[in-house]
Amino acid sequence: MQTGTKTMSDCTNVEERCQGVLVGLAVGDRNGGPVRMAVRLAESLLEVGKFDAEDILARYLHWWREGAFDTGPVSAQAFALITEGRSVEQVTAQVHQEFGGRTAGCNPAHRSSPLAMLASLTEDELGDCARTEARLTHHDPLAGEVAAAGSQLCRSLIRGVSWDGAVRQCSPFAAAEGPGSNGGFAPEVLRATLHFVGGAASFTEAMERALAFAGPANYCPVLVGAVAGARWGVSAIPSAALAHVEILPRVRAAAEGLAAGWIR
Repeated sequence: MQTGTKTMSDCTNVEERCQGVLVGLAVGDRNGGPVRMAVRLAESLLEVGKFDAEDILARYLHWWREGAFDTGPVSAQAFALITEGRSVEQVTAQVHQEFGGRTAGCNPAHRSSPLAMLASLTEDELGDCARTEARLTHHDPLAGEVAAAGSQLCRSLIRGVSWDGAVRQCSPFAAAEGPGSNGGFAPEVLRATLHFVGGAASFTEAMERALAFAGPANYCPVLVGAVAGARWGVSAIPSAALAHVEILPRVRAAAEGLAAGWIR
């Protein structure tokens, strides 16, 4: 992992850094599913005013019934079974067994980044909420731990903590060197994110390197976008980088709404 101290190029406006999380996530999502889940989570936070797992799940399931895509195989199977009327706990345990215990994927880390944007959510609450949100689909606790670490990293950057200081929030995931593999195992996605954002001088550099590394599966760029957006702010994101985002007005509206909570 490469790290760097905060420089004058890092964004110093809390509102811009907050918006950068969701808008940056949208830049990194080249397949379209994670940003649709993240924006639904963000809209729940805005409309309910707090973290409400039942409301978030209801929004995911509504999207699922409308023809959701790119949710990842674990979430897809969980949603399919939950719509049959079974409890989340029963479903996630069954899916974990069906997948041979391999339910520590990165989908929760992707979609839960907006939790960091809710100003009223304390640091102590943030990690617990990320873990609870992950358990809506992923039984392996590691998926929730990585989601919590990613959310806490974004929160520290929103608050203006230096890069090195923010990375310490990711312990023990921050110890590895290099980007690791380009698969979807959540710890590897976080490792790659720390490498690409920590070793870059700008949002664009971090994103370009992550996209080149990730390939069509596009696992790490989603989280790279959220973290880089929190580091450099929404104004550092070129308009051209958002050309592929079909739901951009919705993304911007949710980002601006949550960012407003930091200046009240």
